[in-house]
Amino acid sequence: MTTTDEFAQLGAPLESSSSPALKFEVLAKCSTTKARASRMHLPHYTAHTPMFMPVGTMGTIKGITTAQLRTLDCHVILGNTYHLGSQPGPELLEKAGGLHKFMAWDRGLLTDSGGFQMVSLLKLANITEDGVEFENPHDGKMMMLTPEMSIGLQNSIGADIMMQLDDVVSSLTTGPRVEEAMWRSLRWLDRGIKAHKRPTEQNLFPIVQGGLDERLRTISAQELTKRESPGYAIGGLSGGEAKGSFWRMVSLSTDILPTNKPRYCMGVGYAEDLVVCSALGVDMYDCVFPTRTARFGNALVRTGSMALRQGKYKDDFTPIDSECECSTCKNFTRAYLHATVTKETTGCHLVTVHNIAFQMRLMRDIRQAIVEDRYPQFVRNFIKMRFGKTVPQWIMDALKSVNIDLTVPDTDGYFATTVEDDFQKHPNV
Repeated sequence: MTTTDEFAQLGAPLESSSSPALKFEVLAKCSTTKARASRMHLPHYTAHTPMFMPVGTMGTIKGITTAQLRTLDCHVILGNTYHLGSQPGPELLEKAGGLHKFMAWDRGLLTDSGGFQMVSLLKLANITEDGVEFENPHDGKMMMLTPEMSIGLQNSIGADIMMQLDDVVSSLTTGPRVEEAMWRSLRWLDRGIKAHKRPTEQNLFPIVQGGLDERLRTISAQELTKRESPGYAIGGLSGGEAKGSFWRMVSLSTDILPTNKPRYCMGVGYAEDLVVCSALGVDMYDCVFPTRTARFGNALVRTGSMALRQGKYKDDFTPIDSECECSTCKNFTRAYLHATVTKETTGCHLVTVHNIAFQMRLMRDIRQAIVEDRYPQFVRNFIKMRFGKTVPQWIMDALKSVNIDLTVPDTDGYFATTVEDDFQKHPNV
């Protein structure tokens, strides 16, 4: 389960960019869609994209060791600046030599800014030009998180990639508040750039904002490209908005952002989203979904999600996926997992291992299909397996925008019709 030699046979990069702490090389492009396969050299590891990054909020992924993450061939994982800043705190992390050494992880790390948690989890008092004022859940005292403080915390953590503090608004928000947040995020970015103390060791990614407004998204993306950052994130999505709006904002952003730098779509982790957004030109993803859903006994497979707690798996002595090479599928049956998930931590651990392995394998398959310039057919095969003959409208529209028309039969005779549901309600059996 390694990608060490994945790009070994490829020649010189088609295009590239170099920053003090990041070199990005686009090695292959799909001749039909906007998908591309790339190599991203970070201070601690060389990652291959498109890639999915598991989320380790407190510097750990629940039930998984860093040795297991290496075996699963994770290239980059996430840490949460707010939680790490609270505990163990920047002083201890600096004494430890940074989060890499503290958690014994020798590959890539990305930290968010902490801004999303200010809005989604805590009792907000106020958002001002200075920063985000909130009530500390540990002692109830009022605190202020500024762009400078966010960067300072992330400099102490020492991640390969840091995110700017942005003024986060719900993707369902409309009106003048969205534009206010977009412009404020740009000003906070400039303050964060000035506060960044380790530019030769860490990369600061700005975040495209603007809600679901095409004009504001365009302005945001255009303004960010003027900053000559090592890479760029697409934020403010995956917050409950219609998927038809979601994909259009993603595609608009990738049309504007530089083609020779990485593009990171924040908070995206469903398999169909990874396949579609890669076709739209995205390189990086993160989401808590694969590991969180594992703790509820749900195993990820190409046809959807397998609810192992259901009684039909009680006497099923096959693995989750006979083609999966993870340690869970090699050693344990659905019957055993049915008996342990949601009851024993062992079951949660085993399904988590499988779900991360599923994400990593999917991304390897995506990269291989791009390198071999057969991504459109890979997409069609994936959609056929996942949805069958009826596919959500947003997926049909998104793929058609990059020249994959699922209404037209392929050489195997497969074609699809649309349904209005944004999400898959049941696995395709």
